[in-house]
Amino acid sequence: MSSKIMIEAKNITKHFERKIALSSLSFSINQGELVALIGPSGAGKTTLLNTIAGLVEIEKGELFIDGSPLSSFKKGKKFAKKIGVIRQQFDLIGPLAVIHNVLAGKLSEWTVMKSLWSLLVPQEKATAVAALKRVGLEDKVYEITKNLSGGEQQRVAVARLMVQNPEIILADEPVASLDPARADDLLATLTKIVAEEKQTLIASLHTVEYARKYFTRIIALKNGEIFFDLPTDKVTDDLLVELYQLKEQV
Repeated sequence: MSSKIMIEAKNITKHFERKIALSSLSFSINQGELVALIGPSGAGKTTLLNTIAGLVEIEKGELFIDGSPLSSFKKGKKFAKKIGVIRQQFDLIGPLAVIHNVLAGKLSEWTVMKSLWSLLVPQEKATAVAALKRVGLEDKVYEITKNLSGGEQQRVAVARLMVQNPEIILADEPVASLDPARADDLLATLTKIVAEEKQTLIASLHTVEYARKYFTRIIALKNGEIFFDLPTDKVTDDLLVELYQLKEQV
């Protein structure tokens, strides 16, 4: 495991109206780590991911990306090479062919003219095809995206991230809309690619079993605070019962 710190949070705090969304969170995540965020609904998982992505402004504290303050990054090529995002809604343009959605991962690098021209004649096609092959969709290059299954569309979103090639991937409930078999398949593919590329992955998940199966570290949030932050093999059933306030079944 690399000792290079990719994300460092120091007492970050965020309120929405009078509700505390994040309460003085402090943690660091190293390059190459696979980190799952778990916790009850409303615990702050999505807010934390959106904060790291620069979509939510923190009120107090400091947040560093690869050693630089998040505030020092401007939206564009530099930031796109640091952070990529995948969500449960996929964020794809349904009427477009798969290849165009995949090549959207290049838009931060391309000029406006090249981006527009690519809608007529896909640019850097080989890059897109190679990414689709890695996610098992090499036969769907020119399919209309909305005609694909939910699992296939999420794989298109993963291929788009591969083309973008960020150092950090933030996944916000990436399998919430998929059935268990497709969710398992998608997480297996995503974590395998991330490990091969030595990227850093932080994913929020509702299903604890997925966190235990595919991730090396689990950060649990509750009421906007870190409830525990442990290697996956140190997370006990008792801790999970307390986190979700469930009664043990007899």
